Amino acid sequence: MTGVRSQSPGLSLPRPAAFGADPDGERMARIRRSPHFQDGVFQNPGGTTRTVPPGSRWDFAKLFLDKEQRLLRSPRGTVPVHATTYADLARPPATGLRLTWTGHSGVLAEIDGHRVLFDPVWSERCSPFPFAGPRRLHPVPLPLAALGPVDVVVISHDHYDHLDMPTIKALAGTGTVFAVPLGVGAHLEHWGVFPDRLRELDWHESAEVGGLTLTATPARHFCGRGLRNTQHTLWASWAVTGQEHRIYHSGDTGYFEGFEDIGAAHGPFDATMIQVGAYSEFWPDIHMTPEEGLRAHLDLQGGGPGGVLLPIHWGTFNLAPHAWAEPGEWMKDAAEEAGQAVAFPRPGEPFEPAGKPPVEAWWRAVSGPVARPWRRPRSVGGAAGTSKKDLDLAGER
Repeated sequence: MTGVRSQSPGLSLPRPAAFGADPDGERMARIRRSPHFQDGVFQNPGGTTRTVPPGSRWDFAKLFLDKEQRLLRSPRGTVPVHATTYADLARPPATGLRLTWTGHSGVLAEIDGHRVLFDPVWSERCSPFPFAGPRRLHPVPLPLAALGPVDVVVISHDHYDHLDMPTIKALAGTGTVFAVPLGVGAHLEHWGVFPDRLRELDWHESAEVGGLTLTATPARHFCGRGLRNTQHTLWASWAVTGQEHRIYHSGDTGYFEGFEDIGAAHGPFDATMIQVGAYSEFWPDIHMTPEEGLRAHLDLQGGGPGGVLLPIHWGTFNLAPHAWAEPGEWMKDAAEEAGQAVAFPRPGEPFEPAGKPPVEAWWRAVSGPVARPWRRPRSVGGAAGTSKKDLDLAGER
C-alpha cells in the first residue's frame, strides 16, 4: 500500500498501489489537448455508452447469483492448458507470424522477427487485492520468464483484467518498451517503469519500435481502477504492422462502425485478436457478442472473410452472466456460417495463422451443455445501425 487519499477532513485512508496513479502535470495537459477529450472526460465513438441500464441492477444481481446459472459460468473439470515451453517459443515461426494465447486477452505475437505481448495478466485474480475478485478458471500456461525477451508490451486500457500491476512490475525489469493509451502511463510510472520506455498514444497516433509500427486505434469502452473513475485514461484497440504482416488487437470494445475505417487505414490483417466474451444485455455498448466480434473482423478485412480470427477475452475469468464456454460455441457457429477461419487454441498453444490454425472445440470436454439461442432468428442489440440480417449470422439451421 502506498500513498494516501483524503476522504474527508481529518481522515486519510491508504490507497492500494494497484490503483495506480492519476494523470497530472504535462500528461494531464496533453490529455486536455486531445480531440477525444471533452467536458472533462474521454468520449467514445458513436456517442454515450451504457454500462448498466437504469433500474437493472437488481435484475442483474438476481441473474448473476442464480445457482443454476452460476454452475454454467465455471468449467466442470480441469481446463486443458497447453504445456508451453521456452523451447516452443525459441524457434522462429516458419511463416514469420505466430500467436500464443496466454488466456483472457493476453497474446504473445511473434511478428517479422519481433515479439509483442498484449494485455499480459499473470496474477491469480484480476483485482486490486490478492484475496478477492474474479479468480482464474485455469492456471497460466507458462511462467512469465519462460516467454523469453519481449520487444514491446501493449496495453489496451487500465482495467484489472488487462493491466496487472504484478505482471507490469516483473516486466519493468526486462528492458521492454510499453505502448499504452494516453494517460495510462501514469500507472506504469507509479509502478517503476521509466518514462523513456513509455510510448503513450492518443487514437490515430503511432510509434515505431524496432521494425514495427504500433498504432492506437479507437475502441468503444471506458476506464478506471480506483474508487473514482475519472475517465482520464484512454482505452484503445491496436494495429501492429511489420515488414510482411499486419495484426490487430481489439482490447475491450462494443461494436461500432469505426472498424471499417480501421481496416481501410491499417488492414487487411493476417490475424485479428477480437474480444468475444463478458458480454451482456446489461452493458451492450462496451463488450461485443461473438456475432458482433465476427462482424468487426469482417469489417476490418474490408467486408468479407479473410485472415484468421483469434477469439479473446473469454475462458479465463468469470466476468459476465453467460456460460463460460458460450463464446467459443457461439463463435464457432457464427464463423462457420460466414466462412471465416477462426483459431481455437488451448491457452498457451502457439499457432501460425498461415499454417493450420487449431480448430478443436477443446472446451467441450469440461463444459456442460450450452444453449444456443443465437440459432433462432432474432435481433441482437448493441450495434447501432446494424440490421437483423447483418448480425444474425448463425441463423436458423
